[in-house]
Amino acid sequence: MKTLNIIEAGYRATLEEQDDPVVWLTHAMKGAGAELNVLLRGNAVNYTVKAQGVPPLAIGARQQKHGPRLPEAVSGLIGKGVEVYVVKEDLADRGLEDEELIGGLKMIRKAEVPQLLQAHDRVWHW
Repeated sequence: MKTLNIIEAGYRATLEEQDDPVVWLTHAMKGAGAELNVLLRGNAVNYTVKAQGVPPLAIGARQQKHGPRLPEAVSGLIGKGVEVYVVKEDLADRGLEDEELIGGLKMIRKAEVPQLLQAHDRVWHW
């Protein structure tokens, strides 16, 4: 069964976990043999921007030195054979150009989302 993970709420839990939980879960499930694809939309399209970094953050005596590296995590999914779709209009709304993004993404228009949903047996929206 083919599953589509739609990630729309960007940067959820990235302070606590240093990873987006859904991206991490997709890596783990793909490694276990699941057939998964990802659709990034809304603020989650920012995960595909190559030039981003997170400086260390201190809260009281606790210092978080290892920020999330989401472009690498998404590239890793593509490297494992996960198709990663991105909504073009969401990129445009944020002023993001193709040359700023990681490679291997599948760009779709909002109007194409229903066909993408129908091509999967299950859809999980995060």
